[in-house]
Amino acid sequence: MGLGLDGMGLVFTQEDGSGLHPSKVTDLFERLVAASGLPPIRLHDLRHGAATLMLAAGIDIKIVSDTLGHSDTRITRDIYQSVLPQVGKSAAEATAKLVPLQRKAEAEKAARKAAKKEKTKKAAAKNAGKGRGGKPKNKAKAQPKADKKAKLRKPTK
Repeated sequence: MGLGLDGMGLVFTQEDGSGLHPSKVTDLFERLVAASGLPPIRLHDLRHGAATLMLAAGIDIKIVSDTLGHSDTRITRDIYQSVLPQVGKSAAEATAKLVPLQRKAEAEKAARKAAKKEKTKKAAAKNAGKGRGGKPKNKAKAQPKADKKAKLRKPTK
């Protein structure tokens, strides 16, 4: 974290630049929260809120860790691991948006496959009523032919 206004890294100081006792800052913050009508929140909760918002906004974990003053990004990861899956999902979705042609190609391929399957299904349904050689199995049409063949086979008297 950078140096504060006093050049020593202090965020809250007295008028003369000397540091405030942490309890004094906490007490003042609690009075401000109560006066504003907000639900009870600790000053430290603002730190967590800021870190969570930075991670959700896609800020690199190293920058968030440095901002919080953590000595290692593993500390930040351990504390904010519940936020990281959502950040990961958001990152994956953002990356997928950069590759619309691939998604479009996959959708078109799936549509062609479905159309081919439907065409095959219709052809199978159409051919279901036919016998060998693609001739109809329709008995009404087949019967006259059978009668004609039977007459031809009958011995003459």
